[in-house]
Amino acid sequence: MENLNLFIRSIFIDNMIFAYFLGMCSYLAVSKNVKTAIGLGLAVTFVLVITLPVDYLLENYILKPGALQWLGDEYKTVDLSFLSLIMFIAVIASMTQLVEMIVEKYAPSLYASLGIFLPLIAVNCAILGGSLFMQQRAFPSVGAATIYGLGSGIGWLLAIMGIAAIREKLAYSNVPAPLKGIGITFIATGLMGIAFMSFLGIKL
Repeated sequence: MENLNLFIRSIFIDNMIFAYFLGMCSYLAVSKNVKTAIGLGLAVTFVLVITLPVDYLLENYILKPGALQWLGDEYKTVDLSFLSLIMFIAVIASMTQLVEMIVEKYAPSLYASLGIFLPLIAVNCAILGGSLFMQQRAFPSVGAATIYGLGSGIGWLLAIMGIAAIREKLAYSNVPAPLKGIGITFIATGLMGIAFMSFLGIKL
C-alpha cells in the first residue's frame, strides 16, 4: 500500500513539472505535437526508471557515510558523499546515451524529430531532480526508488502529452497576436498547474 501511495503521489501531487517546475526546457520545446511529446516522455520515463535504482544502490552501498562498512570495519568511517552529484550525473549521461542509441536504431523518424533534445535528456533537471529527491527522502528500498522513478516519469509524460494536445488545438484557435506561441503556452501550463493542485486534497 505504501508503494502505491508513493506511485500516485509522484504522478499527481509531486509532479515534476507542475509541483517543482523541473524539465521545463524540454517540456516547452518538444511539446508542439503529441507524437514527439510522447516519444520524449517515454524516453524520460525510461531514464528515470533505470537511473533511480542505480543511484539508490550507489548512494546506500558506496557513497553515504558508513556505506562501505560491508567491505570491513575499517571502512565504516569512509564518507564519499561529496561524489554523489558527479556520480548521479555520470549514471544519467550513460543511460541517456543508451536511450539515444535504441531510439536511433528502432525509431529513426522519432530520433530525427526529437533532434538535439534527445541527448539533452542528460541535462534534463527532472532526471537529476528525481535522484536528488530519492537521496533527500531516504527511500527504504531499491523497489521504492524504482516506483518513484516510474511515477515521476509517468507524471512528466502526462504533463508533456497534455500541453502538446492543447498546443495542437491552439494552432487553429483565435489567439491574440501578442500571446501566440510561447505566451499562450505559459498560460496553459499555469492553468494545468492549478488543475494539478486539486490533487493536493487526496488523502493517501
